[in-house]
Amino acid sequence: MTSSVPPISLRQMRYLIALEETRHFREAAESCGISQPSLSVQIKTMEDALGLTLVERGRGPVRLSLAGREVARRAHGILDAAQGILDLSVTLKSGLGGTIRLGTSATLGPYLMPHVISDLRASHPDLRLYIREAAPRDLLRELHDGVHDLILTQLPVSGATLSHARLFREPLAVALPAEHPLAARDTLDNDDLSNKTILSLSPAYALYDMISALCVETGAHLSREYEGTSLDALRQMVAMNMGLTFLPALYVESEIQGRARDVVTRPFRGRRFARSIGLVWRASSGAAPAYERLAAAIRDTARRFPQLVIEA
Repeated sequence: MTSSVPPISLRQMRYLIALEETRHFREAAESCGISQPSLSVQIKTMEDALGLTLVERGRGPVRLSLAGREVARRAHGILDAAQGILDLSVTLKSGLGGTIRLGTSATLGPYLMPHVISDLRASHPDLRLYIREAAPRDLLRELHDGVHDLILTQLPVSGATLSHARLFREPLAVALPAEHPLAARDTLDNDDLSNKTILSLSPAYALYDMISALCVETGAHLSREYEGTSLDALRQMVAMNMGLTFLPALYVESEIQGRARDVVTRPFRGRRFARSIGLVWRASSGAAPAYERLAAAIRDTARRFPQLVIEA
């Protein structure tokens, strides 16, 4: 039986995508590690096999034709699937390996993942972890869209098509100016926040919902005039006496303890006010065993931080 599929290769698809990205035959060839004539021949061979003109040839930057753009779009999916097969084979052989694309929040990743990556290099040398930061609500959308294989984020998350593994609970401490009267206290509680101005990140962050609900409960005033774009921005606004805020324990250890002199933190509710952190992935991924092993590795790293409460 003769196949109707033209004899085109994954390598040719990579060359076409490189040409789409660079819009230059020489630069595309260099990025693929071959000579320009070889790349040109392979693109022409691909065009002959498909019976299509994929590239508009002329002066100036190279442009893909309509057919070329459509073929390149489908080639992206085919190459991703092929890489997935390779990654799966490595994972099946080594337990945890291959390439995993991890999305994480900017309020968490920078203060945890450097420690995790250091440990993973020693314990799982075949694993390649690509990390990308985004706001939590963007992370969830990008997970559904396939941008990430899994995300490190605040729980809970909604979605019947998602699976998750709990990692730890991270206390939130009250951050206040060093000269603030409450700085004399060892720990703070609900009554201490009554009528106080509380600064928060924007509603794009899950922390906003926690802090907003707490303000309603305690009678604190959630500032609508100043919404921080980062934890650093919140810390700086606190230092300028614009209000109080809540900062996660990992950030406090990394950026405040032993460093900042204009801002101090105090435990709130005896460290019981905390966010739950976990890994979330698509239930259809077929990689749950590998992701559970990654979750176990992250818990092992998190145990080095006594302020975190490990969850299973």
